[in-house]
Amino acid sequence: MPRPQRLTRRFPAQMSEAAFRRLRKFATDAGLDESEALSFLFENFESVTHEDNLNHRLRLHREMLARRETKGG
Repeated sequence: MPRPQRLTRRFPAQMSEAAFRRLRKFATDAGLDESEALSFLFENFESVTHEDNLNHRLRLHREMLARRETKGG
């Protein structure tokens, strides 16, 4: 029987409400808590993301952040 995963690192992180809702839904659907779900996603990052989609979404997100900064954020 596999040993339970030991979570050894804590870090302060901020998330948008939409991101946290999505994380909670993913964790609930997967039968994990939020910390376990984040660990799973990052440990398996390459296999759970599509590189082209990721790059496109990341570019859009950076553009949105840049627009927010220029508006005085």
